[in-house]
Amino acid sequence: MRKSKILTLFIAAIAVVGLLSAGSIVQAEEGGHGHGGGQHEGGTIKGLVKTPWVKRYPAVVYVDHVDGTFPAPKENVFMGQSNLVFKPRIMPVLKDTTVDFTNDDNVVHNVFAPPGSAKEFNLGTYGVGVTKTETFDKLGEVPLLCNVHAEMDAFVVVLQNPYYALTDKKGNFEIKNVPPGSYKLKVWHEKLKEVTQDVVVEAGKTASVEFKGLKKR
Repeated sequence: MRKSKILTLFIAAIAVVGLLSAGSIVQAEEGGHGHGGGQHEGGTIKGLVKTPWVKRYPAVVYVDHVDGTFPAPKENVFMGQSNLVFKPRIMPVLKDTTVDFTNDDNVVHNVFAPPGSAKEFNLGTYGVGVTKTETFDKLGEVPLLCNVHAEMDAFVVVLQNPYYALTDKKGNFEIKNVPPGSYKLKVWHEKLKEVTQDVVVEAGKTASVEFKGLKKR
């Protein structure tokens, strides 16, 4: 009789564990439809910017506007100054991104954005091993210069959304996980006039785009 009761309790315990496990699975599946895995599948924009200038300086290819809010990264990104060169030379960032400007040289440096920039600023002159920061809270092109070394220059391109890419030295680019929709796709290059093409992105598919005939500024 005692053995029978023990067996009955053991079977009941197994049943309860099974129900709890099933509930957990259902919750996990339901949770996937929120932020993360349950989002609609995006598409890819892939293509080519046909100009010899990309062999020297990369172009930024970006979706001009995407509905939604895209918070800037919590951690600062950085642009170094080494051997009298800004590294990287071209930096696309989300609006409100904060950039650390590090002096990795053995001489003093300065970082400033001249009049006409999307955001004007001057970090002043600072010494070896020092880092100064700037938050880019306005959309557009921000040329960077050093008033200690006239040969130094770079660009920060401030964008509304994270759907952008830098070209390789052949002009190829790829932008992944773009939400389905119709967009304006733009090309920014420091030596060329900006150009725009319409592009339609479909879930799970790749839209091919080619930019050619770009003209000097």
